[in-house]
Parts: sequence; C-alpha cells; structure tokens
Amino acid sequence: MKTFATLAAFAVMSAVAAPASVFATEATQPVSATVEAAATTVVAKPGKMIYGSDGRRIAAVYSMTRDGNPQVILDNRLITVPVSTLSDVEGKLTSSLTKSQVIHGR
Repeated sequence: MKTFATLAAFAVMSAVAAPASVFATEATQPVSATVEAAATTVVAKPGKMIYGSDGRRIAAVYSMTRDGNPQVILDNRLITVPVSTLSDVEGKLTSSLTKSQVIHGR
C-alpha cells in the first residue's frame, strides 16, 4: 500500500510540474496563416464555366476586365461578374449569385 501511495503522489507531482506545452495535442499556427490558406485566390479565365449559388451553370467566361473581373455573355449582353462573388467549390468556379441575379444586376 505504501508503494501505491508513493506512485500516486509521484504521478500527481509530475503532472503538476509538467509545462502546459507537454499536454498540447494540437499544433498551433498564426491566425494570419489560417486566413491566408482559406482566402486562396480564384482563377477565372476565358472559357471556364461559372456556376451559380444554386449549382446551375451561369455562362462561360468570355473575357476579363483590367480589374480581374470575369465577363460573360447573357441575353446578348456583356455582363461583368464581380470577382468578389467567386469561389472554388469542388473544383468549380462558383458565384454566390444566381444566373437571374447576374442578369438583373443583383
């Protein structure tokens, strides 16, 4: 019994004396690195299909503006889709807008 008490006391003391980094199981990284990884730039280029938020095709990119916004032809009009609405969803260039919102200017 005396051996058990000694071992228990040793275990408690070593747990208290150990630095907190010993118990950390997750690797930490700066918040900026996490944000940069999440905010990857979307590459839109002529010929690439743009999908709407509903998963339906909007149109293929016809050209790019100097600001980097893709332009599509819908209803015989050249319409600019804001690059800020675009993201990569499962490998598809997807807008947060629907086709109707793009045609009618949101």
